[in-house]
Amino acid sequence: MSTTSPGVSGVAARYAAALFDLAEERKELDIVADNLAAIRGMLAESADLRRLVTSPVIRREAQAAAIGAVLERAGTGDLVQRFVGTVARNRRLFALDDMCAAYRDLLAARRNELTAEVTTAQPLTEAQRAALEDELRGAMGAKIAIDARVDEGILGGMIVKIGSRMVDSSLQTKLQRLEFSLKGTA
Repeated sequence: MSTTSPGVSGVAARYAAALFDLAEERKELDIVADNLAAIRGMLAESADLRRLVTSPVIRREAQAAAIGAVLERAGTGDLVQRFVGTVARNRRLFALDDMCAAYRDLLAARRNELTAEVTTAQPLTEAQRAALEDELRGAMGAKIAIDARVDEGILGGMIVKIGSRMVDSSLQTKLQRLEFSLKGTA
């Protein structure tokens, strides 16, 4: 869902930095991080929610009310609800996913962590997540925070991205490579 245009990333970085400062002041860095991770999960799972935050035709008041109701029902904290309300009133909901990611990156930098974006076909169990963190910590020589996503389209295996490094051991990619190699022999 994350966009990559420079304008969006600039907006996202500014809003994330402001939220980070507020969360740090209130000593709620982890609570806010958990809330934002939940928001990213909801955005990834719900096409309707993605349409709500990206639609330019929905009035700002309606967007703010709708996203406020969603966040209240999800049990997010007051700081995050007020933050997202401000984002909605400023017509910046289109960058909400990027703001959540930028906040996560700020928190990881503060903690001297690397963030691993891990995509799997099925959700990771806690045991799998812990084992993966241990493996990545050993390989990278740094503390690792995992940003797990589910994409059933990869069929199996996983894709791990840390910074500019990526390891794609997904079944989808393996099948594509096999198909390509078979075309070369025909």
